[in-house]
Amino acid sequence: MKASKPVFFCTQCGNESAKWSGQCVYCGAWNTLVEAPADKPRSSLPAGEKSALSKNRVKSLDQLDGRDELRFSTRIPELDRVLGGGAVRGSITLVGGAPGIGKSTLLLQLCGTLGGQRVLYVTGEESERQLKMRAARLQVRGENLYVLAETDIHATAKAAEELEPDVMIVDSIQTMVNPDLDAAPGSISQVKDCTMALLRLSKARGLTVFVVGHINKDGAIAGPKVLEHMVDCVLYFEGERGTSYRVIRAAKNRFGSVSEIGVFEMLERGLREVENPSELLLSGRPENAPGTCVTCVMEGSRPILAEVQALITPSSFQAARRTSNGIDYNRAMLLLAVLEKRGGFPVSKCDAYINVIGGLTLDDPAADLAAVLAIASSGLDKPVGSDLAAVGEVGLTGELRSVTELNQRLSEISRLGFKRCVVPKHLRYALRPVPGLSLLRAENIGEAIQAAIQNP
Repeated sequence: MKASKPVFFCTQCGNESAKWSGQCVYCGAWNTLVEAPADKPRSSLPAGEKSALSKNRVKSLDQLDGRDELRFSTRIPELDRVLGGGAVRGSITLVGGAPGIGKSTLLLQLCGTLGGQRVLYVTGEESERQLKMRAARLQVRGENLYVLAETDIHATAKAAEELEPDVMIVDSIQTMVNPDLDAAPGSISQVKDCTMALLRLSKARGLTVFVVGHINKDGAIAGPKVLEHMVDCVLYFEGERGTSYRVIRAAKNRFGSVSEIGVFEMLERGLREVENPSELLLSGRPENAPGTCVTCVMEGSRPILAEVQALITPSSFQAARRTSNGIDYNRAMLLLAVLEKRGGFPVSKCDAYINVIGGLTLDDPAADLAAVLAIASSGLDKPVGSDLAAVGEVGLTGELRSVTELNQRLSEISRLGFKRCVVPKHLRYALRPVPGLSLLRAENIGEAIQAAIQNP
């Protein structure tokens, strides 16, 4: 019998190619093609699953079931917020994050909150004893929690068929293997085949599946990019290793918004929800210190106050250094250029360091004005008042533009004790009066700097 020829998979998009090349012809990525066997594996599902799927027939649009998806609460409000109101029956969710960030801890705590539901926890990374010790530390009871230490996808599917759980957790997808394939665990073909087996199992039985996936050094889920397309929801668990705070956000959600975030704090006994992230992120903020300013960004429907810090120092090199953490680097360079050209601050020969406290990543353009004020405050060595916040988008001509949900942002700023706020002069809609909060309207960054720094 003639041996089958190997094929090559792109680790970015999952595209198959008969021969190796330096660039993927489908997605254009360089040096991403890896070799994998081309053997066609047998089905990873029991016969009952295949027969259940074979009953599907072509239907007209009017014949389809129009009822909403069946949701249930995980009893972890921060996780429910990110999922869009709770987990969905028959869905598969991929939870990604760096090793040791807290993915397994979160899902094991989830097992403890799903009272009355039968949960199957499949672990391929830990032994039964290790999982028992961690459950005891997290004070997770095992009344309806069943554990399977297995890496074989066939054995996992069989166990799910016999137990008939309501929720199944697989930790992690990189450890699961199909013995019909010759590829190593974690390879492109193994990850694709095992994920497809779990996907078909979830849809056929209405089983809610949570899958753990590790990320590579680029911050993407390890394995083929097609893995994220196969699942219904992709969650990223993020956080700085030097801090105890963790942020979970959705990169894909077929049943809800992808703009919500959940905030947790890692403690000795597991993850604790942070109901008010603004107070947490502003704790320990120095008073009347140059180079810091507070802004309010929208993470989905939740307003969150974040502190932007900047440090401007004369450069000892011919080319000034630029560092940005928490704000997009290119956006930070744009704001520095606008500040020098339109605001009259000579920062081209100065080293600039910009940082967002708490490990947050600010994608909201409303943070532009706070970053500009923090840079100008550091350059002038004059503090922005500790009772002042700034909200506004900065254009290339130095003008300030209005942002969305400004009324909600101002209410949150006033609730946390701020007395003044710099806002754009031209607004898209009328603002509701906020008791105790004085609005400083500015048309451009020059007026904003004069109102916030030179007259604190």
